[in-house]
Amino acid sequence: MRRRRRSAGRGQALVEFALVFPIFILILVAVFDVGRLVFTYNSLTNAAREGARLAIVNQDKTAVVTRVEEIAFGNPLSNGATPDDVVSFRESKPNADPLANAECTASKIAVGCIAVVTPKSDWSAITPIIGRIIGPIQLVGRSELPVELTCPNPDIPSYASSTSCPVR
Repeated sequence: MRRRRRSAGRGQALVEFALVFPIFILILVAVFDVGRLVFTYNSLTNAAREGARLAIVNQDKTAVVTRVEEIAFGNPLSNGATPDDVVSFRESKPNADPLANAECTASKIAVGCIAVVTPKSDWSAITPIIGRIIGPIQLVGRSELPVELTCPNPDIPSYASSTSCPVR
């Protein structure tokens, strides 16, 4: 009885596995990174919507930024972002280019102005190879809603300060 030698087949499979396995793991981790990117972008967009919903009834920019940071699921806003960088108000003119409209000033915010909330957050991949290739990416969420109530409003005694506004 003759025995066949199978050691060459096993060695070949081991070499193929050793060559394919790192590539497979890299692709798998890259899929997780893409999932993290989509989750971060969605949470930032949701935070912008929530911030805009607060800004249309309470124009306290610090309160709006605090709300955005709470809703952003641990994704910090970009370093150095001030409330003026995140929240702005502009006039709404029908049938006009929204970017060409003059900005509502703090003393002129009125019902009908547009509250614009634009939070930004930096995202970077956790995969070392991919992280070095693409580097950090700045994600931007944006939401615009018309102002429904001006608050704080010194003309209305019950809404004279930002702490007495209906929503905080």
